[in-house]
Amino acid sequence: MSLFQNPFDRDATLDACPCGQHRSLLEHDAEASAQLRQAELVTAADAERRLTNAVDQAVVRAILPDDATRRRVLHAIGAATLLGALEQIFPLATAREVFAQGKSGAIEKKDLKVGFIPITCATPIIMAHPMGFYSKHGLNVDVIKTAGWAVVRDKALNKEYDAAHMLSPMPLAITTGTGSNPIPYTMPAVENINGQAITLAMKHKDKRDPKDWKGFKFGVPFDYSMHNYLLRYYLAEHGIDPDTDVQIRSVPPPEMVANLRADNLDGFLAPDPVNQRAVYDGVGFIHILSKEIWDGHPCCAFAASQEFVTTMPNTYQALLKAIIEATAYATKQENRKQIAEAIAPANYLNQPVTVVEQVLTGTFADGLGKVQKVPDRIDFAPFPWHSFAVWILTQMKRWGQLKGDVNYRQVAEQVFLATDAAKLMKEVGLTPPSTTYASVKVMGKTFDPAKPDEYVNSFKIRRV
Repeated sequence: MSLFQNPFDRDATLDACPCGQHRSLLEHDAEASAQLRQAELVTAADAERRLTNAVDQAVVRAILPDDATRRRVLHAIGAATLLGALEQIFPLATAREVFAQGKSGAIEKKDLKVGFIPITCATPIIMAHPMGFYSKHGLNVDVIKTAGWAVVRDKALNKEYDAAHMLSPMPLAITTGTGSNPIPYTMPAVENINGQAITLAMKHKDKRDPKDWKGFKFGVPFDYSMHNYLLRYYLAEHGIDPDTDVQIRSVPPPEMVANLRADNLDGFLAPDPVNQRAVYDGVGFIHILSKEIWDGHPCCAFAASQEFVTTMPNTYQALLKAIIEATAYATKQENRKQIAEAIAPANYLNQPVTVVEQVLTGTFADGLGKVQKVPDRIDFAPFPWHSFAVWILTQMKRWGQLKGDVNYRQVAEQVFLATDAAKLMKEVGLTPPSTTYASVKVMGKTFDPAKPDEYVNSFKIRRV
């Protein structure tokens, strides 16, 4: 029997070359392995199946070393019964796991805590728990719902969380010491692109021109967020100074709709499903999706300390691969309703399934009597473009959060781990880009990541 064949197949042979072209089974397996490596035919699923068969064969040979006896047993009771009997006397599952870890390095820590905010931006991190992506990679992950971004940051820095769902600017702010002491932090994967909107209170349905918004009170999830930077960008492009003409305050996403209802806010640029929940509750309408400001912009991210990445590399790789596999699953529209059902319950998003479905499928009521169809209202693309990081840093600089000279490229490449993401994307069937920098357009204006200071200085409204 070849090392790659199923030992519970009664038609397989245990001790001879199955193709008849080699002097021994060992010679047959050696050539087969070489051919597979050369042609790169072994997919991740195939490799996992072959490892499983290798372990199973060792056990079967030890208990039923005679090929004829094995075949008679299989013929009499069947493969499923034999497998069940063996699992009663030998921990096959444990043996397979140990063997697999021996091939790639043992996981240093299996029990992990990952914090998240209950928003659809965290979809891959959340769904990986109920849908089994973590357990598939030998991890026992406790995903912990957290009240706000400051709490996520503090618990991550205090090592109460092993890793966390963060806003994509947060690891950059943490690393540069913007708003806290500098601590090396990393962002191995983007969780979602797009997935935000500007929502206004229903009383403002006739004030669609931002020039009419002077004196408005807006909410954003956090100072170091794409929401803050995109709202500021949008306002400034319409001649509204975000620091003098309006008020912008940090409001935890779970509290945004209540604040809109209580008239504490005139609107917000928020992550979903907050915008859709405001529509569902009849207290707000969607003014504009964030993808209409910058189509394909990053939003949230999977983040971990540099210490975690370097001291527990196998745990880190397993965790990142589970999340990227979940991301790959979420990219497919046909999976979105199933995902909505998985993440809507109280221990995750605590939202009606219909609200989450409207966000994930992109077929949604806008609060103004229309049903819109925007399939990529939110999408999932894990690659952490270095140009994303440079753009974020330019906005931190523009609004006075970053002081002095900034080595944009160095910070971007230290924090956004594009190489790790690209490697694992290939393993799960996604195609990473061939470069890590690219020009983008935000509200029609081109951003060249090679000229960050020139970009900052090109804005009329800025704090630097």
